[in-house]
Amino acid sequence: MPFVLAEAFNHSGLAAETATLNRGCIAQTMESYMLSRSVDFTLFALCAVVTTASAVQAAEKAPDSFKARFDTSKGSFTVEVTRKWAPLGADQFYELVKKEFYKDCRFFRVVPGFMVQWGINGDPKVQASWREKKIEDDPLVASNSRGFITYAMAGPDTRTSQLFINFKDNSFLDSKGFPPFGRVIEGMDVVDSINAEYGEQPSQGAIQSEGNEYLKENFPNLDYIKSVKLVK
Repeated sequence: MPFVLAEAFNHSGLAAETATLNRGCIAQTMESYMLSRSVDFTLFALCAVVTTASAVQAAEKAPDSFKARFDTSKGSFTVEVTRKWAPLGADQFYELVKKEFYKDCRFFRVVPGFMVQWGINGDPKVQASWREKKIEDDPLVASNSRGFITYAMAGPDTRTSQLFINFKDNSFLDSKGFPPFGRVIEGMDVVDSINAEYGEQPSQGAIQSEGNEYLKENFPNLDYIKSVKLVK
């Protein structure tokens, strides 16, 4: 599970085989012809898989700078994203916001004096569709200072949708693979007031499999996100 310090195919053979079969297709028997068509189809299918996988991984490029307003059960705060700080992270966040992924997400991990974490969708089906959309690590540019927003992760190249905001200067995270991609520019007092009564009790595994039903039943007072919108 993502945490904060807790937390190709080689086508040459197929192509050569296909070319050989195709050159002799006039003299081939029906069996050879069918084999050729089978190899052609296999090659096409493999290429389609690779093309599809590449398309899934390529997120829409975000603007160089943009703002996102979080309306929560505690009030509102605004994050300003600076893409050059973490381009891949910024692009992923931009897509997540546009698709309204964070609507109804709970702030399930709140550690006073450290950070607040969220980003597991309340619908297990929606969450499952994002679990494998991992992005590669960005190099560190900005530091994990108070109010800066960063991805939680479970190791190298595992960032997906979970985020955290630093309550204080946590620059010790800089050398551990946590590059910030933005910062809170309005409403940090709202972030500071997010309910911390449950600490780190909620199980990420249970949230992944049961969604908000699990959280509402066991941790009813968790604060949550009502909506996130791109703003000027």
